[in-house]
Amino acid sequence: MTDPATVDVVTALAAKGSTVRFVGGCVRDTLLGRPVKDVDIATPDTPERVVALLTAAGIKTVPTGLAHGTITAVTRDRHFEVTTLRRDVDTDGRHATVEFTDEWEADAGRRDFTFNALYADRDGTIYDPTGGLDDLAEGRVRFVGDAAVRIEEDHLRILRFFRFVAYFGRTAPDADAVAACEARVDLLKTLSAERVAAEVLRTLSAPEPTAALALMGSVGVLQAVLPEATRLEVMPRLRDIEVSSGFEPNALLRLASLMAPQTGAAIASRLARRLKLSNADKRRLTAYVAPPVAITPNMSSGQVHAALYRAGYRLFTDLVFLAWARLGKQHDDFIRLLQDAARWDIPVFPITGDDLKSGGIPEGPEIGQLLEELEGWWVEGDFRADREACLQRLRERRRHRARRRPAPR
Repeated sequence: MTDPATVDVVTALAAKGSTVRFVGGCVRDTLLGRPVKDVDIATPDTPERVVALLTAAGIKTVPTGLAHGTITAVTRDRHFEVTTLRRDVDTDGRHATVEFTDEWEADAGRRDFTFNALYADRDGTIYDPTGGLDDLAEGRVRFVGDAAVRIEEDHLRILRFFRFVAYFGRTAPDADAVAACEARVDLLKTLSAERVAAEVLRTLSAPEPTAALALMGSVGVLQAVLPEATRLEVMPRLRDIEVSSGFEPNALLRLASLMAPQTGAAIASRLARRLKLSNADKRRLTAYVAPPVAITPNMSSGQVHAALYRAGYRLFTDLVFLAWARLGKQHDDFIRLLQDAARWDIPVFPITGDDLKSGGIPEGPEIGQLLEELEGWWVEGDFRADREACLQRLRERRRHRARRRPAPR
């Protein structure tokens, strides 16, 4: 609230005497002492007047959502969403037609959850038209007004409810909200894959999403969006391992932990396509579900080094976490694997295709075959062979191949 960029924007918007308030997540998170990511601002002024006020103050404006009254203000390399107070005229479960208003209560009435309908003046005065302060203090996620109506307005609110339970729930879930979500599970099929994926991954990224996932499963929501999630008991153990190892939550790894070990690459790939994950995330998820290397607690140092070389440090560590969580108990051997990995620098294979060409091997499939064979020998020897030893091995293999080649007729 005292950041220079924030002061610039609020001062510009209030220059002609309008009431300007912070709203939503920035108020909620400030009250909880959590970091604020985005600063949203509400005002009764129309978008055109907002643009005029900001422009007059030399602040750049971007018309990110004019139809819904939203302007993005850009100053000092920061972005602020400024939205005109509004009420819904018509909704279809995905989009809303709105009209602008100067009534703060009407604006609050169209929001999703009570603690997201909190407003604050620039001096810190809080306005709570829906009882959000009590809900926030008690860790209760409650829809504004009638839960069923809020869900009909925007079907994504079903998944948002469970996401907010994961991040803010500290008491028994609101019965009306749970019942409304259960009654309209069918609406989830109307949502785009991208919106579903975003909510699911954000839920899995919560510090402790276990209770929210269990609640989703109890009302059929989890089955509707993630039918592959059949092993909920693994993820709490994975979460504990992440915390004890000082790692941030890994949503994709947690997603993989919900799936049976024998799921296979094909099912993981289909899930990634259904959720329209990026190619990079698709590869990561598939590698978690169908690992390129086998992780066991009794691996030798040589096996650890080989797995590290094949998988890389990050994937190897993730796979150790997953194997450890699936085992379901404290295991010092997994700690040993992680320590061994942290101490070892992954080497670079000292031979390239150019070495083979300079040795007289013509361009073609033989180069790839020899490189693969030579690299496998180098890995099996725990990477001890240097460049000269590898070249000597290559010469021996070429002589061996020459002896086995049939004589020309």
